[in-house]
Amino acid sequence: MTMQSSLPPTAPMPALARDHTPTSAAPARHSVTDRSLWLPGAMKWLLLALLLLGLGGPLLFILAQAVLTPEGNWAGSQPFVTLFANINFLPMLGRSLWVSLVTAVVTVPLAYVFAYALQRTCIPFKGLWRGIGLLPLLAPSLLPGIALIYLFGNQGLFKEWMDGSIYGFWGILLGEVFYTFPHAMMILLSALSQADGRLYDAAHAMGASRWRIFTTVTLPATRYGIFGALCLVFTLTITDFGVPKITGGAYSVLAVEAYKAVVGQQQFGRGALIGLLLLVPALLTFALDAWLQRRQRATMSSRSEAYVPRPDWRRDGINLLAVALIAAAILMMIVVAMGASLVKLWPYNLQLTLQHYDFDNMDGGGWLAYWNSLKLACGTSVAGTLVIFTGAWMMEKTRGQAWLSTLLRMLSFLPMAVPGLVLGLGSLLFFNHPSNPFNFLYGTMTLLVLCSIVHFYTTAHLTAVTALKQLDPEFEAASLSLKVPLLQTFLRVTVPLCLPQMLEIFRYLFVSSMTTVSAVIFLYRPDTVLASVAVLNMDDAGDVGPAAAMSTLILLTSAAASLLMHLAGSRWLARAQAWRRGRAH
Repeated sequence: MTMQSSLPPTAPMPALARDHTPTSAAPARHSVTDRSLWLPGAMKWLLLALLLLGLGGPLLFILAQAVLTPEGNWAGSQPFVTLFANINFLPMLGRSLWVSLVTAVVTVPLAYVFAYALQRTCIPFKGLWRGIGLLPLLAPSLLPGIALIYLFGNQGLFKEWMDGSIYGFWGILLGEVFYTFPHAMMILLSALSQADGRLYDAAHAMGASRWRIFTTVTLPATRYGIFGALCLVFTLTITDFGVPKITGGAYSVLAVEAYKAVVGQQQFGRGALIGLLLLVPALLTFALDAWLQRRQRATMSSRSEAYVPRPDWRRDGINLLAVALIAAAILMMIVVAMGASLVKLWPYNLQLTLQHYDFDNMDGGGWLAYWNSLKLACGTSVAGTLVIFTGAWMMEKTRGQAWLSTLLRMLSFLPMAVPGLVLGLGSLLFFNHPSNPFNFLYGTMTLLVLCSIVHFYTTAHLTAVTALKQLDPEFEAASLSLKVPLLQTFLRVTVPLCLPQMLEIFRYLFVSSMTTVSAVIFLYRPDTVLASVAVLNMDDAGDVGPAAAMSTLILLTSAAASLLMHLAGSRWLARAQAWRRGRAH
């Protein structure tokens, strides 16, 4: 069914057809046609230059730093041999792999239970539970580390439970479970969102038990979502820098070691080598996820019936209890961090105070760091939405230069497999090089915005492509037949139709830019320090209370911005898509 056939009979004709007729367009036929051909091509070249500048250059430089000598000669495998020969390196590699694997094994079942309860049961307040499950997305990865210190550290509320062992494997594990949980949950919510009701009706008719139905129908249908969530959690954990930096203690892992090599020891070659090693598991899990998606088959056909869960007090009660426990654990982490930021000295003096929010008298960057983060989030969300959505439109809806569109698609997917720490380190080496003509960008807000856009490019690009693929190609065909410039069709037809997805991209980029740490940790100057970096600096200085306060401020800002964008976006969407309601409205 085409997009046009879904319009109500009373819907007005698109503005494109009303305002442009073949007669009026005829005199400008050549100019319109020429613009339709060269303008998208020029925009594709600009996008290619942007991706090569923000992604290609940093990756090439981090590779060169790893395989070349300081004199520029080929070093071969000697740097890797030296790195692996270090007596501490292989144990550190093993610890990184082990904690990432255990985190994936723990997080995915918890996220599956949570997603299953939301999609396949009749528990009450599903919207509330879903919102709580997504709360960790609004906080920097440093927040769970701070909360765990207040809960299980040497002066924590429950220090006897962990016997002081929160600094190490268990601290990293618990913090990473909190940090990666919403990412796994979103994948599994999608995997569990659709099911063929006929399979469940047949299973019930044959007398199959609930457990047998789950193991033979539900679980096999969602196995690719489970594998994808495992790959994502593993990659996020092994490349995360925030949680192990605060709670790792002597349990050193690769991401923290790369940071120490660059910031603490000025060993850029060693940092680049570790960055390349961090790139390997990310690329492998990305390739595995792509292979699994190719093998996945559709579970819904044209004859399928939507599965609607029926109330079952025993199943719903058990799932409600599980969801409540998981939600309570998430809220406990957030409430403890927020509460500790409002008392004088946790847990000895619980008198309320705002002294921890006096950032100008603390190490870390002061209130300037917070305002810089707001600038970064606004700049990344505005510029990123325009660049990413326009780029996706050029790849999907314009003709000519097919090889260039293919290259752009490959570059658009590459950031998903590049950890933020690797991208940040590569950007440091690339933009800080004296012979680079773009050297003047280093340490500026422009570079921070560029790095953030590139870092979060793939997810936003996939969102835009999904929306654009739902639009019938007849829009562009009608535009060409009426000699209307494609750019005008894009602005007057495509953008209004895809406005909901554009707002989602905007919100995603804003929140991600507010909370990011690893991608920008090497790129700031004293005048461009960010709030998430200030949290790290304050924790290093021993100001854990102010660090918790800044983390709380980031979370509240992200939540408030998301709410405001949702409310404002609802009105904007109502006006922009009023055509769907027809002339009667």
